[in-house]
Amino acid sequence: MTRIFRIAALGLLLAGPALAADPVEGTWQTGLDDNGNFGHIRIAPCGERLCGTLVRAYDGTGRQIDTGNVGKPIVWDMQPQGSGRYGNGKVWTPDRDKTYNSKMLLEGDFLSISGCVMGICRNGGKWKRVR
Repeated sequence: MTRIFRIAALGLLLAGPALAADPVEGTWQTGLDDNGNFGHIRIAPCGERLCGTLVRAYDGTGRQIDTGNVGKPIVWDMQPQGSGRYGNGKVWTPDRDKTYNSKMLLEGDFLSISGCVMGICRNGGKWKRVR
């Protein structure tokens, strides 16, 4: 019985870091887009990478709006690179209907987003963590 307990305890210790949530997981409020709207993006694991889905959309006054983009992927294939950096992912921007090769930088409750497509780069601004 003691041997089984030791094996189970060792398994939990080794699995602990793998089960820990990535600090970027959660819901983030984007900045205003070209149309003056913003959204809430929920970032969660998708396999060994991170993905984000638009869960709510708002106009510039903060009033929730209906859009066919709710439920669509905004961020995908983002890979943690250490020290709050994420890269090798994609970000789709509904306002321009473009997908950018992107990276993110986590700094406390802010997430800086940037990316490029065909040599044209765009700073997606800072997203704020939604509490």
